[in-house]
Amino acid sequence: MSLSTKYNPATVEEKWYTYWMQQGFFHSEPNPDKEPFTIVIPPPNVTGVLHMGHMLNNTIQDVLVRKARMEGKEACWVPGTDHASIATEAKVVAMLREKGIKKSDLTREEFLKYAWEWKEKYGGIILEQLKKLGASCDWERTTFTMDPAYYEAVIDVFIDLFNKGYIYRGKRMVNWDPLGKTALSDDEVNYKDVQSKLYYINYAIEGSENEFVTIATVRPETIMADTGICINPNDERYKHLKGKRAIIPLINRSIPIIEDEYVTMDFGTGCLKVTPAHDTNDYELGKKHNLDIIDILNEDGTLNENAIILVGEDRFVARKKIAKLLEEQNHLSKVEDYKSNVGFSERTDAVIEPRLSLQWFLQMDTITKPALEHVMNDDIQLIPPKFKNTYHHWMANVRDWCISRQLWWGHRIPAWYNEDGNFVVAKTREEAEEQFKNQKLEIRNIKQDEDVMDTWFSSWIWPIAVFDTTVFKDPKNKGNKDLNYYYPTNDLVTAPEILFFWVARMIIAGYEYQQEMPFKNVYLTGIVRDKQGRKMSKSLGNSPDPLDLIANFGADAVRTGMLFSSPAGNDLLYDEKLVEQGRNFANKIWNAFRLVKGWQVDESLQQPEINNISIEWFESKLNQSLNELNDHFNKFRMSDALMTVYKLVWGDFCSWYLEMIKPEFGKSIDQGTYNQTISFFETVLKMLHPFMPFITEELWHELGEKDKNNCIITAAWPTAGAVAANTLEEADFAFGVITEIRNTRNAKGISPKEAFALFIKSGERAVLQRFLSVVQKLGNLNEVTLVDAAPEKATSFIVKSTEFFIPLSGKADLENDREALQKELAYQKGFLESVNKKLQNERFVNSAPAHVVEAEKKKKTDAEAKIKALEESLSRL
Repeated sequence: MSLSTKYNPATVEEKWYTYWMQQGFFHSEPNPDKEPFTIVIPPPNVTGVLHMGHMLNNTIQDVLVRKARMEGKEACWVPGTDHASIATEAKVVAMLREKGIKKSDLTREEFLKYAWEWKEKYGGIILEQLKKLGASCDWERTTFTMDPAYYEAVIDVFIDLFNKGYIYRGKRMVNWDPLGKTALSDDEVNYKDVQSKLYYINYAIEGSENEFVTIATVRPETIMADTGICINPNDERYKHLKGKRAIIPLINRSIPIIEDEYVTMDFGTGCLKVTPAHDTNDYELGKKHNLDIIDILNEDGTLNENAIILVGEDRFVARKKIAKLLEEQNHLSKVEDYKSNVGFSERTDAVIEPRLSLQWFLQMDTITKPALEHVMNDDIQLIPPKFKNTYHHWMANVRDWCISRQLWWGHRIPAWYNEDGNFVVAKTREEAEEQFKNQKLEIRNIKQDEDVMDTWFSSWIWPIAVFDTTVFKDPKNKGNKDLNYYYPTNDLVTAPEILFFWVARMIIAGYEYQQEMPFKNVYLTGIVRDKQGRKMSKSLGNSPDPLDLIANFGADAVRTGMLFSSPAGNDLLYDEKLVEQGRNFANKIWNAFRLVKGWQVDESLQQPEINNISIEWFESKLNQSLNELNDHFNKFRMSDALMTVYKLVWGDFCSWYLEMIKPEFGKSIDQGTYNQTISFFETVLKMLHPFMPFITEELWHELGEKDKNNCIITAAWPTAGAVAANTLEEADFAFGVITEIRNTRNAKGISPKEAFALFIKSGERAVLQRFLSVVQKLGNLNEVTLVDAAPEKATSFIVKSTEFFIPLSGKADLENDREALQKELAYQKGFLESVNKKLQNERFVNSAPAHVVEAEKKKKTDAEAKIKALEESLSRL
């Protein structure tokens, strides 16, 4: 049956993915005879569906895993999902709301039953979608961060760190999400510039009839929580206020005026209202001066009874109403536009409220030291390395991690409280009661902490726990065979925005629990943006559905489209034309195969000389490209790696090699050339397979009969042989001549089928050497002759420093020829000038590698020769 004229991805992808799964090619087991290669997937949220960022990230992971598998390594790519406390609970609450059910009307157990039902229904969608992309994950190892064994491991870690003195419970100022009604760590807060108002409020001085002090604030709704006014002791304007008190407008409560150099004299009025319950800096200032703490906000951001006025109003509604009341009672001096930096919840996008709250914290000053040291000394490589500065800044200035969340979905904190408020940390109620007994404390009616742990507190042990969940409970446990074989993993591919959220914490956990790095390399992808540079999002409507793209163009096309423009750490400007280019590339490969398989082979034919030199050239070119490809892989230059294979296949293999050996229409090809071409094709497919797994597997089997286990997915990665530099240089020269001949045909309207003569300036025919037959065939030349002077009515062109002439037989256009020569002469003179500037730069000549300087000198020689030849051609005209 003849192959379709166009590649049909849909049928091919379904067929081969099913086959790979059935044959168990993705599954890995420890094999002491093979080097392990391990990647753990950044577990997507169970709430997630595939987006363009996932496409890029997982394509890169799959490329790395497929190459390692072909290199004979025991490749293991562990998939899984994250329970995502805040996001999942929000989804479940929304689902219940649609059913008319309030979370507050449910018990914890009832709510969790709904949550698990939601997870089972929707939680695996994204992993199924990844299969459409071709992800070769070991699906038998799929892990969920709330699997029973994993859940227990997280609890073990909490207990262990508590017993080591790292985890403590304390009342601290935290980032409060009023929409999610939970505390957040500093890293879960996104700061944005917001256009606000700066309100200048007059506070009357107690005991004075008309004296007041003006204070500028962006939060007038918190004045009811003020417990002091602070001035700088060096500020001459306010020295007379020392020791006095002021009256809070609207509620008429008296507060002290204190002095502290913390106050910036040139901001606002130089006076600061101190609100310890609702500002982190004010809290520290209040502690220092023993000020009262008055919390006027409920968990949902509404005003409580402590506010005295506007009780029950939302904080932002209250802001407008307070401003109006202040103005009506002549307490508002003026209002100015002001841009302020406001924190937003990373999950719910609610404006964060600083709130004094009793929470659980992980002390970070000591436990982070190995994680900082081993990244800064490059034991763990960040790619690109520019992110080391960001990493250092975060880790050197790390604050204690708030690890408790006021949610029900997640890993419940293993702390137990008795009726007297005492607590112990234990895995079970029975263990807790035993601890209370040992401490001679009351054990009746003990209750477990209602809070769960921060999601990142479970995913920070991911590279360990996906292999062994038992190592956290006993320091003497050295791990199972999986952990000892696959850990540390090799490469982590993730986004820079979770470098501290997740990557740094995994490194911390790795050294804490394995005394070893969790991975050797961290490849940080960029953000996928649209052509206008905007981050892709559903709200902007600029993010295509990845599954639609796969359906329309094929997975291979989408994979290559994502990688054509994805340098590590830099944003990718997505354009659907890149995916179209990927589809066109797949069709090019498909058509090349159809061409080769369409040739008739004649075993009696001798291999022509032109085929000998063509094979010799392409073998060297293939080896050169393979060396380049391996170098790009070693340096994680994924986009460059793809472009190396793309150019080899499209340009060198299809446009040159196949044309060089292609038999004339109706004629056969010799067996030797055909066999070598099939061998080349197989090698090219191997190089392509990590990027385009589906079409390469299909053509691998079409190239010749293979048994069920002889698949390209497990074929040996090619080994580069010798590169004949002279052969490549001679070929490049010949291709330059052929290109100029074709350009001349196009410019003069000469049919490619019309043969003509080519004249070479006397004494320089040797430059074509062995590739003369290639030039004659691809240039359709009936004669190649040496001449001492230019023939009449001939056009000329120059390749490197050699001049060629084509007689035009009535097709000459002297004016156009003159214009073309002048244009080329101007270009060459400009080029020579730029090269001369470089060679006249002593710093360049003395510091650049010798081969680079030599290359510039050769460019100078070639340009001078071209200029001379062009000037001679112009003089002849």
